[in-house]
Amino acid sequence: MTRKPKKHLLPSTPVPVPFGAQLADRGVQFTLCSRHATRVWLMLFNAPDAAKPSMEYELTPDENRIGDIWHIHVEDAREGQFYLYRMEGHPPPGVADFFDPGQWLLDPYALAVAGSPKWGDPFGMTPGQPPKNGPRFPKGVIVRDDFDWSEDRTLRTPLRDTVIYETHLRGFTVHPTSGVAHPGSYRGLIEKIPYLQDLGVTALELLPIQEFNEMEYFLENGRRRDLRNYWGYSTLAFFAPNGRYAASGVYGQQLREFKEMVVALHKAGIELFLDVVFNHTAEGGDGGPTYSFRGIDNSIYYMMDEQTRHYQNFSGCGNTVNSNHPIMRSFIMNCLRYWVLHMHVDGFRFDLASVLTRGPDGELLPNPPIVEQIAEDPALRDTKIIAEAWDAAGTYQVGTFPNERWSEWNGLFRDDARRFWKGEAGMLGRMATRLTGSADLYEKNEQTPLKSINFVTCHDGFTLRDLVSFSEKHNEANAEDNRDGENHNFSWNCGVEGITQDERVNALRIRQQKNLLASLFLSQGIPMIAAGDEFGRSQQGNNNAYCQDNEISWVDWTLLAKHGELRAFVQKLIAFRKAHPSLRRTRFFKGMQEHQPEADILWLGKDGEAPEWEEDLAVACLVNGKKEFTGAAQDDDHLLMVFNADSKNTSFVVPPAPGRAWTLAFTTHDREPAWLKRRSLLTAPPRSVTVFVSSP
Repeated sequence: MTRKPKKHLLPSTPVPVPFGAQLADRGVQFTLCSRHATRVWLMLFNAPDAAKPSMEYELTPDENRIGDIWHIHVEDAREGQFYLYRMEGHPPPGVADFFDPGQWLLDPYALAVAGSPKWGDPFGMTPGQPPKNGPRFPKGVIVRDDFDWSEDRTLRTPLRDTVIYETHLRGFTVHPTSGVAHPGSYRGLIEKIPYLQDLGVTALELLPIQEFNEMEYFLENGRRRDLRNYWGYSTLAFFAPNGRYAASGVYGQQLREFKEMVVALHKAGIELFLDVVFNHTAEGGDGGPTYSFRGIDNSIYYMMDEQTRHYQNFSGCGNTVNSNHPIMRSFIMNCLRYWVLHMHVDGFRFDLASVLTRGPDGELLPNPPIVEQIAEDPALRDTKIIAEAWDAAGTYQVGTFPNERWSEWNGLFRDDARRFWKGEAGMLGRMATRLTGSADLYEKNEQTPLKSINFVTCHDGFTLRDLVSFSEKHNEANAEDNRDGENHNFSWNCGVEGITQDERVNALRIRQQKNLLASLFLSQGIPMIAAGDEFGRSQQGNNNAYCQDNEISWVDWTLLAKHGELRAFVQKLIAFRKAHPSLRRTRFFKGMQEHQPEADILWLGKDGEAPEWEEDLAVACLVNGKKEFTGAAQDDDHLLMVFNADSKNTSFVVPPAPGRAWTLAFTTHDREPAWLKRRSLLTAPPRSVTVFVSSP
């Protein structure tokens, strides 16, 4: 049944903003944006799996449109109902027409989505047939935002003190060994917060938790039918937390569970960062399913090639969001503000952020409006913003991402650290640059080492254990004939490919993991560790486990006991970093300066000589801990750090301790370095990191 809404001309009649479905004193106000629609229908459903709407309202241009805003106040609508739209319209020239009055459409501003009641349920889908209408189509939920935040507190952890732990929400606790009562859910993660707190991390970065369809490969009806979109980089609804990550239900309960998780994290002193995907959507390219944007206003929301009428594909996923169009900019900003103001999120990592620097024709903009707007928005000023500064079309902006407030995933740190510890020649100078904050990338325009998010591994690629266990990728389980995934991993299997019982190889692998971890936490910049790397998680050599919702990807908690010594080492590294402001500088090192009696850093080559940056495989450095160098309130310990990637012992002539005598803090080797103190000669064991301290 189609009916027009009752009219109310009272002063309390809701105005047609904000967008979405907003509960009012009487009923619900529905608002959405479409420039090229000519007719719009709102459908209300009484059940999440209803095949037909219980009520439908037609919106007309004369009565329900202001500019590009379509709005309707429905007095009979209520909290807990479900809703969708249908639209008719005419796209501008050069844009494919996806207006279809028979196609159901999800509100882009839906705060919750009711779809499958549990993870991995096809929910009535038919292989080979993208969802159009009916019980399986995801519906928006009318929700009330009345959560009590009185127990929450904003942490505002200084960026210099931040230690990031990246994980997949489901994969962190879904393994049978996780020991939680609510595996794979927001509540399950809450149960693991004491572990994170004990480890010492200050920020949790979650792979995409905004609503996505993990069953999208099921629709292909091919050999990939049983795979899942596990990572979630295919957003369906940007305002809605994923319902299948909620233990209590998918009909609005996911909002409460998510917020309870935020409060619990903040109580433990841990900030929450979200990995957000504003470069493409779940609708894919030509022939992909229509869920929302495509049917609402294809020409506004996506970059289109006017000549071919096809989608431009800078994301590698079929479509590219038109992020610098004013309407899409407004959508992105409203979304980010919502997650900060209403969901109390502390930061964002922007997937393929270089897409945000492209104009409507795909051209790279020197001053992209959306990038600047995110940086300068008043509501986001305390929010950490991190760019993955590249895209799938070959743009690589590490060190040149066009805004000073953004930090960047430093892909060069990852690559250079791997190559150095692999033992490649000519890497010593590059490794020293990464250890000191990547001044070659960021020492410009008064920027600081805090621009650099340092990492050795992340969700995309080998785990740390696999990095030292496999020289080749092994992605056969992805059903792409091992063609997918990065081919240039700079990995080294330590002599044997994969699992081995050789004790010497396994001991070397543990030491190499420690070396990479020590390099990470001893470097200037912000360290990020991937979940499970602290106790040897493996993906069986798969370096692109985006579709593996199984033990390949899940965190196996039995490894915590098996590799407890490695986990304790990471815990010690984090504590050591927190204890030493010298490792958390907000200024780049200057070395020995004119008229300066001492250096803030002194580099030492082997055998008392200056470092041979293009030839050596080992180097030592003395970091001055005086407060005038570190920016701290009081003097720090002086640090002597030795990095030896050589396969043999390497000796250094060490200067006298600036303070008290040098004391060993830790080493990654199973034996301590030899020190002939009368000759000030320190001999570092092969493939090791060693750190000494001299207290003031």
